[in-house]
Amino acid sequence: MGYLTSQQILNMDFAGIGDNVLLSDKASYYNCQKIRFGNNVRVDDFCVLSAGNGGILIGNYVHIAVYSSIIGSGHISLDDFSNISSRVSIYSSSDDYSGLSMTNPMVPNEFTNVQHADVKIGRHVIIGAGSIILPGVTLADGVAVGALSLVKNDCQPFGTYAGIPAKRIGDRQRNLLEIETRLTNAPNIS
Repeated sequence: MGYLTSQQILNMDFAGIGDNVLLSDKASYYNCQKIRFGNNVRVDDFCVLSAGNGGILIGNYVHIAVYSSIIGSGHISLDDFSNISSRVSIYSSSDDYSGLSMTNPMVPNEFTNVQHADVKIGRHVIIGAGSIILPGVTLADGVAVGALSLVKNDCQPFGTYAGIPAKRIGDRQRNLLEIETRLTNAPNIS
């Protein structure tokens, strides 16, 4: 996988760039002035990060795998140690599917009813391949979402969720919190 050079990243005018940020040269980045990256972040090939007015905030030690998209006008945050598997879609905006209004961005706003709502992905969240996160959802710290799930409601801390729509199917272990402490206290690791 090819990554953008440091100079290319600087030229894109992101809101902020931490250390050790690896951005694929085959991914697409829109409205870069509203996208902020922490340290130790990797964005893989064919991802789309399209920030609206709310912007996108990506924490530390975050991976966004191939073909994923993070899109919408609302604020989207991915907290530290979160992991977005391949083909995940995170939306902070959605058309009205009821038929009471028209849809798509080529129709003037007065004829549509697009809903915008912030999305928060907590610390140590992992979202399985092919899953969809809808506007207004909060995935609390430690949540695990199974592959091919549709998340339209908030998920509680350290729960495992799966299905369409996603439902809590179990608890997630918290050992990773001890491992985080070892990592952050280890000398010479940033």
